[in-house]
Amino acid sequence: MKRGPTLNTALSAGPALTSSDRCDRCGAQGYVRVTLPTGGTLIFCGHHAKKHEDKLKLIAAEYVDETNRLNSVN
Repeated sequence: MKRGPTLNTALSAGPALTSSDRCDRCGAQGYVRVTLPTGGTLIFCGHHAKKHEDKLKLIAAEYVDETNRLNSVN
């Protein structure tokens, strides 16, 4: 039986993404971290994470989504 990814928030998945974490696709600030079964990590901005979400979740060992920070008022 194929298992899906572990879905986590920043609190349970280690350190939160920072402004120095950049999207692997376009270089914008990263809000989604995808850890692959091999141990590699991909980082995506909200736009590219959403665009490829279904495929990323199929291959991810862990999928950490911090896009809720985009709507937060600090």
